[in-house]
Amino acid sequence: MAGDLAAFEQVVRQHQQSVWRFLRRFLGDAVAAEDVTQETFLRVHRRLPSYRFRSSFTAWVFQIARNAGIDELRARARRDRLPPALATASGGTPTTTGRTGEARVEIDAALATLPVDLREALLLVEVLGLRYTEAASVLSVPVGTVKSRMFRARLRLAAWARAGENEGGGEDAGEAAARTGRARGRGEAGDEV
Repeated sequence: MAGDLAAFEQVVRQHQQSVWRFLRRFLGDAVAAEDVTQETFLRVHRRLPSYRFRSSFTAWVFQIARNAGIDELRARARRDRLPPALATASGGTPTTTGRTGEARVEIDAALATLPVDLREALLLVEVLGLRYTEAASVLSVPVGTVKSRMFRARLRLAAWARAGENEGGGEDAGEAAARTGRARGRGEAGDEV
């Protein structure tokens, strides 16, 4: 077992710098590149038994690094689609107040405005990073239902954020979201699309 660990340490030493350089340029962020480099070598370690010698070992490591980098870019894109307060909870930057605790309270308040079916779809896809097909499997619903729930959850969160910006505009965020959905011909807030 000690020999396996020593051999793996040698693999890491041999490839770590070049993987990090690749990911730094691929991601455009040195800190993210460090995290994804670590993730790459965790994946390499887990998948060593599946290496089939079809390509060079170095090419195989870089394929894993590339896939980990793509996963990071997808996660970044998901965070960018979220309202600013929600991005903090899923690993983005803190709100303009700089107080992460307050941002978490805002996130909880925003999520609490969503019906359970919309909230669970949003959490699975946007926060946990599942694909629509994976979320559909978890929820035991068709993929189209997950997509419609995501759309409606985003509408409601956007309305909630606008209501918070207007502070006391007289309309509750749920009412604003429901009105927005009806105005666009999407039916009542609780209907499936």
